[in-house]
Amino acid sequence: MMKSMTAYARSAATLPAGQIVWELRSVNQRYLDLSLRLPEEFRGLDARIRSALKARLGRGKVEATLRYHPDPASAAARLALNTDLARSLLVAHDELAGLVEPEGRNSPPDLVRLLAWPGLIDQAEDDLTPEFERVMAALDEAIDDLVAARRQEGQAIAAMITPRLAGVREQVVLVRRQLPAIRAALEARFRERLAALDVDVEPGRIEQEIVLQLQKLDVDEELDRLDAHVAEVERVMTLDEPVGRRLDFLMQELNREANTLGSKATAVEVGQAAVELKVLIEQMREQVQNVE
Repeated sequence: MMKSMTAYARSAATLPAGQIVWELRSVNQRYLDLSLRLPEEFRGLDARIRSALKARLGRGKVEATLRYHPDPASAAARLALNTDLARSLLVAHDELAGLVEPEGRNSPPDLVRLLAWPGLIDQAEDDLTPEFERVMAALDEAIDDLVAARRQEGQAIAAMITPRLAGVREQVVLVRRQLPAIRAALEARFRERLAALDVDVEPGRIEQEIVLQLQKLDVDEELDRLDAHVAEVERVMTLDEPVGRRLDFLMQELNREANTLGSKATAVEVGQAAVELKVLIEQMREQVQNVE
């Protein structure tokens, strides 16, 4: 089933020390381009995260962001006072206060300011290694949602492409239906012009010239290839694998046949069909750029 490269997914999980939140965003890109934003506590998961994303996603610029919100109560429980430094600061305070004013030694220190002194409060870091599996499980949930969103968007793109493929087929049928009349009209005009010249021309020569003129309008191969490319696009759209590059190539092939058809257009009807084909193909090509 066809997938888009544009999607968003989010998942969250609660750990003993706090909460984690995964956010995944993807947009179109020719290849798979991964960008990770991880808290320092989870840097050790970098390789595993990239491997998990590569296993599920084929193309697109994917930004994976992990946010960690520590539990305030848990963080407070890990606070410890550096008592040696605290005593040194209090002694220094009293000495400084005594230098300013002899009685200042007895003045109370500003404890709020002292608490901001670097290193006075130690906070033990959590060892979150045991929680890595839970973090990866939350990532898998986010990837599942991202893939589902990409698939849903891919279905919307397929729904847009399908009627335009039908439109291409309609134009091919229209040209095929008009070709006999166009050829007959071209031959009649050529004979009329020869008759108006009032010159003697060998019958065989006339027939050769008519054949040459009709060959210029021979677009049967282009019409056959247009039909074949449309059928291939329909087949590729049903494959359960990344098909964006293949569809992009097929759009190029469709456009090439439409251009050739237009260059051979010696009748207004064929020229109009070629223009309509180009419009339909360009509309599909714009959407195919976003297919994984």
